[in-house]
Order: sequence, then C-alpha cells, then structure tokens
Amino acid sequence: MIKSMTGYGRQQAAVDGMNITVEIKSVNHRYFEFNSRLPRNYGFLDEKLKNYFTGKITRGKTECYVSIEATEEPDIVVEVNAPLIGSYLKAYKEIEETFSLENDVKVSDIVKAPDALLIRKQEADEERIWAAVEQVAGEALEKFLAMREKEGERLKTDVNSRLDTILERVAFVEERSPETVKEYNEKLLARLNELLGDVHIDEQRILTEAAIFADKIAVAEETVRLRSHIDQMRVFLDSDEAIGKKMDFLVQEMNREANTIGSKANDVEIARTVVDIKAEIEKIREQIQNIE
Repeated sequence: MIKSMTGYGRQQAAVDGMNITVEIKSVNHRYFEFNSRLPRNYGFLDEKLKNYFTGKITRGKTECYVSIEATEEPDIVVEVNAPLIGSYLKAYKEIEETFSLENDVKVSDIVKAPDALLIRKQEADEERIWAAVEQVAGEALEKFLAMREKEGERLKTDVNSRLDTILERVAFVEERSPETVKEYNEKLLARLNELLGDVHIDEQRILTEAAIFADKIAVAEETVRLRSHIDQMRVFLDSDEAIGKKMDFLVQEMNREANTIGSKANDVEIARTVVDIKAEIEKIREQIQNIE
C-alpha cells in the first residue's frame, strides 16, 4: 500500500510516573528529514527518536514534539549537608562553653543555617525515560502511519483515474494515426490531379511519398512505450515499498513519449489529444510529489 508523505499522529499516556505526549507530523520532502522539539534537559531523546523513526518513515520532513511531566517522583532532591551541620554544632558548643550560655539550638534553627540543606535537581534515568517515551511514540507512530496510508489510498485512486484517461487518449491516437496517412494520400492525389490535369500520374511515386510520410509520423513505438509506462505505474501503485522517486522518474518518461508523439503528429486532432495527455501527466506529477 502506498503512503502519502503528509501525516499526523498524536498520543498521550501516563507511563511509569510520567504524563507523556508525543505528536508527529510530516510534509513533503525529497528525503527523510527529522527534527524534534523536546522539553529542557531531555535533549538526549533526540537521537533516540531519530533512530527509532528511521526506516519506519522513508521520506518526508518529519517533526516530533514531546512533552513530559513527572507525576510521582520529584525532580528536586534535598540533601542534608552533614559535615557543615557538624561544624555548626561544634561552633554552637564552643559558644556555650566560652560564654556560659544555654545551648537551645533546635532542628528548625539548624536548617535555617546557610547551606545546611543542599538542593539539587535529580539526575534523569535516561533509559527509564526513553522506555516510557518509546512506548508512547510507538502508539503515535501507528496513528501517523494510518493517516499516511489513508491519504496514500486517495492518491492511488486519483492517479489510477488519470492513467485511465491517458489510455483513452492513447487509444484515440493509435486509431487516428493511420487515418492521417490515408488523408495525406488522398490530398496528395487530389492536388496532383488539380495541377497536372490529364497528365498520367505515377501511382508508385505517390505510394512511395505516402510511405515516407507514414514513417515520418508513425507513433506506434511511442504509444507502446507509453502503455508500458502506465502498466509499470500501476505496479508501483500496488507496491508496499517506498516508490515516490521511481514514480517521479517514470512520469518524466511518460512526458517524453507524449512530447515525441506531439512533435511527430501532423494532425490537429492528435495534437489536441497530446495536450490532454500532457495535462493529465502533469496532474499525476503533482500528486506523486506527495507519495513516499
């Protein structure tokens, strides 16, 4: 099943004491380009997310937004500065003995002393956090890919419809092309009769001229190749692989055959039909720019 390069997926869940939200979106791009927007102090997730999505997303400019809020364990750790408090108590004891004062120091007094308590940010358990984020990212990715597949199916339907239209036009060219040779032969004979009157006309010479003209305007090879390209395009549309780049090349080949038919055609109706064919090819080109 083909996939569009446009996609969106979002998942929010509580995992291992964290509220985690992962949002993925992508737009057209020639290659896979990844950017992440992460909470402060979670930069280590960028490379892990990129590696996780690589292979699962082949093409497209992809952005991933992650939000993490702790719900159980605090981010801040308070520690007792035991050596410093010991020094404070020793100093209080010295003051008591030196000045004969009552030592009425309480815990509430000690904790007010400068640096008696040390406050620091708890070190993140990167593997634990990544395991939780990976779980939520996987669920968001499923929604993201499902949207890409749905959009890809719509693109497939549209491209197939346009390929059918092109085949109808090609059939007209194949039917009309021999008629142009016949009409040329009749016009040539009528013109010679008009110019020469009763003078004998060499029919073999006329047949030779008609054959030269027929060879000059023959488009059978081009229409056969164009049909072959359309068959290959349908094979790509049924493929499960990333085929956007291959289809882009194939469209170029289809356009080349159409141009050749147009340059050879010495007929107004065929020329108009070629314009229709090229218009459909251009619309297909626009559509496959969004195929992964």
